[in-house]
Amino acid sequence: MTDVRREGYDGTGPGVITPDGCAVEMWARLPLNGEPEVIEAAVPPGASILELGCGVGRVTGPLLDRGFRVTAVDESAAMLERVEGARTVHSPIERLDLGGERFDVVLLASFLVHAGSLEVRRGLLDTCRRHVAADGCVLLQREGEDWQLTLPRERPLGADGLVRVVSATPVGEGVNSVHVEYEWPDARWTQTFLSRPLSRPEFEGALAEAGLAVDAYLNEERTWARARPVTG
Repeated sequence: MTDVRREGYDGTGPGVITPDGCAVEMWARLPLNGEPEVIEAAVPPGASILELGCGVGRVTGPLLDRGFRVTAVDESAAMLERVEGARTVHSPIERLDLGGERFDVVLLASFLVHAGSLEVRRGLLDTCRRHVAADGCVLLQREGEDWQLTLPRERPLGADGLVRVVSATPVGEGVNSVHVEYEWPDARWTQTFLSRPLSRPEFEGALAEAGLAVDAYLNEERTWARARPVTG
């Protein structure tokens, strides 16, 4: 079973494949990589969080456990079926409009800011700006600046899994087609997606276009950033 694919995105392996090539079953077993801790340290206790691209809720659940109020958004109904305990919204992120509702925190993780399409990226960031409270913040996860250069590479996923970033092939206008493999002893998945590498100035410029400004990088690698709405 598959959802309708976005152009340039694909995936293989057991179970449902989402429009951007993600495998629902793979994301359900993917271990956390410190995301809840980064988020918790950057925002007020008990904040309302709009989680954009929540997937199966692997981050949603730990945020709820920490006392945050989470609204979880994803374009895949199959992903949202796995989310427990949070309000869920089925929508493409770039077209989301919750009718003037604002949140203390808007979360855009999973490197979504690197969308290959400029139109989609602008839509994602406009959604962030439209839904963040005037005194709130947007948390964004970005690729390391050499992420698409030091290939191939691999790292373990928990005790018996492995992720391998195989290639990043230029396809024009600053966009690469990235191919990733995920392996466990009992299953294997692949994902191919479009990604636009962003230097730090390019990243900050994209945010500025949407009326956002970085006020802090949240880790040494600068792969997590906190941005605030620009006023005046």
